[in-house]
Amino acid sequence: DVQLVESGGGSVQAGGSLRVSCAAFGYSDSAYCMGWFRQAPGKEREAVACIDDILNTEYSDAAKGRSTISQGNAKNTVYLQLNSLNPEDGGTYYCAASSRTLWSGCSLRTDFPYWGQGTQVTVS
Repeated sequence: DVQLVESGGGSVQAGGSLRVSCAAFGYSDSAYCMGWFRQAPGKEREAVACIDDILNTEYSDAAKGRSTISQGNAKNTVYLQLNSLNPEDGGTYYCAASSRTLWSGCSLRTDFPYWGQGTQVTVS
């Protein structure tokens, strides 16, 4: 089974920065797609950024220019660097994973079958 473990959430002042991490376990497909999603209290989950095994990336309009998704030294680890944070950026950040195929690729619209438990980010 595939397991995703997020970490790095916490509280940060407005204008500050935070980096959340996701470690994937039990996923053997070398062609992967991993994404970060945010769900604010009382609102629907929305895509923030995604990255594939060949380092293609995509960002939401809100995240573009302020956030960076990257692969860690361990290839099963993905980071999301959040900069210039404001209270609207707060919420639960979820890591998601999928395979990358010729027809699905990797994008914010990818139907991710695997999800982590989420890590809380609070901006005040």
